[in-house]
Amino acid sequence: MSQGPKNIAIVGSGLVGSLLAIYLRKFGHKVTIFDRRPDIRTIDFSGRSINLAMSNRGWKALREVGIENEVRKIAIPLYRRAMHVNDSPLFFQDYGKEGEAIWSISRGVLNRKMIDLAEQKGAVFRFNEKVWDVDLPEAKLYTGETEKSEWEEYDFDIVFGCDGAFSRIRHKMQRRSRFDYSQDFIDVGYKELTIPANDDGTHKLDKNSFHIWPRGRFMLIAMPNIDGSFTCTLFLPFEGEVSFEKLTTKKKAKTFFKEHFPNVRKVIDNLIDDFFKNPTSALVTMKCYPWTYWDKVALVGDSAHAIVPFYGQGMNAGFEDIFVLSQLMKKHGDDWGSIFREYEQQRKLNADAIAELSYRNFVEMSSKTANPNFLLQKKIEKWFAERHPDKWIPVYSRVTFSERPYAEALAIGDHQEKIMQEVMKLPNIGEKWNSEEIEQKILSFL
Repeated sequence: MSQGPKNIAIVGSGLVGSLLAIYLRKFGHKVTIFDRRPDIRTIDFSGRSINLAMSNRGWKALREVGIENEVRKIAIPLYRRAMHVNDSPLFFQDYGKEGEAIWSISRGVLNRKMIDLAEQKGAVFRFNEKVWDVDLPEAKLYTGETEKSEWEEYDFDIVFGCDGAFSRIRHKMQRRSRFDYSQDFIDVGYKELTIPANDDGTHKLDKNSFHIWPRGRFMLIAMPNIDGSFTCTLFLPFEGEVSFEKLTTKKKAKTFFKEHFPNVRKVIDNLIDDFFKNPTSALVTMKCYPWTYWDKVALVGDSAHAIVPFYGQGMNAGFEDIFVLSQLMKKHGDDWGSIFREYEQQRKLNADAIAELSYRNFVEMSSKTANPNFLLQKKIEKWFAERHPDKWIPVYSRVTFSERPYAEALAIGDHQEKIMQEVMKLPNIGEKWNSEEIEQKILSFL
């Protein structure tokens, strides 16, 4: 491959594709982005989104290219979980230490902003242009109206697949020998709903909290938007006693919301309208390897490692992919073979770790967050961590408020969980949870 600036294609104009374009332009490369969909800035974006939770890893990637402050203007800090448990008063659970927050951002609002910023840096977007094939050894793309129509051929030096969990670029790589691939759907789907703003534009619920209605096998979450509304997501099994398949009429849906989420009654008509207007979407964990082909093609973000959204790390992990790529570009210069090899080796282990953590957090959010024993365990962990911050960082903080590897967070989290299981077996733990005896016991386990 020739020295100097490259002619690079990115397939997918989502968050990861747009940020990658900004990075590549900073390195001086020519960048063209293809997307089969229309320009998101020209259409009404709703119906399939779960609001994004930007955390330390995402902010770090934005800071590196100087756009962190631009994005903070469209985000709201969430310092705690607000737990809506039936027959109990609303209670709050801080995410981390004082001042630590995840940041709620509307996916549509952020995606529009990122495309604007990429265009300002000189990236060229080709919307409504469907990529049907890629020649991996030659880094050529083929686009056309349909799979059967006449195709146009484009020559590039490098192609990046940022086209999501059902990536067209990865699909071509899968046909090669010794390409590992798996996908695992959970039996829970999701539907986007909205709680509108008050008439004066203020939020109906506390705007600096991540709201959760945990109900065992299903749950509702709500995250604030800057316009005063909340984007809600209902996670519900596809089939079963309480499921999407059973909620076939407005009457049934209304009964469901009244029974399980009584404190959203004031906006129930709004929720019902959204329920029947918006699609029911599936949730998948996708793993594959390798992520690259020679020095020609690489997968980034969901196209390499789609995860379920229960740790709020999908976007953050994709942004971290790009940050790691940029560090390797500085390290290896024009040696794209080495850049790609080291990138996939470094990121694969961490992508698998956050996939596992995300699935576990689904179990935790939907069923354990209403469990008194679980809440006591979290309280003990928080208390001990405050007394010994050098010895104990909760796994959530390791993932969300740190930039250490996901694989490290998973391994240390597993060790801490074993210790806490022993602590929770101690007699009268509910009465003496914050005593010197318990403190010494945890120190001895460590």
